[in-house]
Amino acid sequence: MPGYNFLPAPVWLITALHVLTLTLHFLAMNFLLGGIIIILWGRIGDRWNNPVVKKFIRLFPTVMAVTVTLGVAPLLFLQLVFHRQVYAASIVSGWFWLMIVAAVIASYYLLYATSFSQKASSSTRRWFLVLSLVGLSYVAFVYSSVFSMTERPDLYTALYAGVQSGTIINPNLGDYGLRWLHMIVGAATVGGFFVGLLGRNDESAFKIGKQFFLWGTIANAVLGIAYLLTLGDILRPFMRSAGIWLLTAGIVLAFASLHFFFRRRFVISGGMVLVTMLMMVLSRHYVRLLNLAPHYDPATMPIQPQWSVFALFLISFLAALAVVWYMLRLYFRGKRVPA
Repeated sequence: MPGYNFLPAPVWLITALHVLTLTLHFLAMNFLLGGIIIILWGRIGDRWNNPVVKKFIRLFPTVMAVTVTLGVAPLLFLQLVFHRQVYAASIVSGWFWLMIVAAVIASYYLLYATSFSQKASSSTRRWFLVLSLVGLSYVAFVYSSVFSMTERPDLYTALYAGVQSGTIINPNLGDYGLRWLHMIVGAATVGGFFVGLLGRNDESAFKIGKQFFLWGTIANAVLGIAYLLTLGDILRPFMRSAGIWLLTAGIVLAFASLHFFFRRRFVISGGMVLVTMLMMVLSRHYVRLLNLAPHYDPATMPIQPQWSVFALFLISFLAALAVVWYMLRLYFRGKRVPA
């Protein structure tokens, strides 16, 4: 039988592509999830007729497609290196994992329904968004649960030995509860940035975006430090790794981005937000490596390069980004037809 216990490229390359694609996925996801949260709970006057709200609602189906598309690549790159761990953890929570597909499809259709139901009542449109938010939050929760369990081989081994029904969620909520909450609050924070960006010519919209961006950044810093304190035995090695420097730089950049956002220098602020997200993803990668260190070291895996596959991915990936960029340019530069 052929062996599959090898890597098709060096670990550093797979890790770099994983971090890059995951950061882009989070960017799209935060626009989507954060936008829904702010539309539902932001203090927006004449909510459904607000021009900024209309922009977000029209963009939601497209951004949902971008979020799903950009989410495939980091998942595949993760499985290249940590295939045994991801497979084992997802089997333990098999039914919850499979329900992700149903949740994504339902949320997608609800976002389309919200976008196309211009004549529906405000209550109906609100419920569409609430239910889509529930679906997306479920996906984030299951991912947080399963991916945190991949770092605990002893845990998923014991769980599977006890029950093979695929109906077990990670019982160690402390491993991922704050991580999931950090993700949701982070989405509202980045959503605030996008509300301010799209509503930069509307003082009320910019004020709402500024509030979510400011308080979300503060809450995220607190949650990040709280999550750091839950690392237990790996806290000391993490403090001695590059991860702590990346985390610190990310927090500093996040607060620095507020300064430029308030001064309406959105390109600089947005660049800082993107780099902050990149650093957070990298620091979380260090946590994964430290948790798995007693059980598995990716550097020990043999390498059998498959460069043609990576070249095909790179071409397809760049083409997809170009198409998304072109679609967004068409949307924002499109001429409005007078009523």
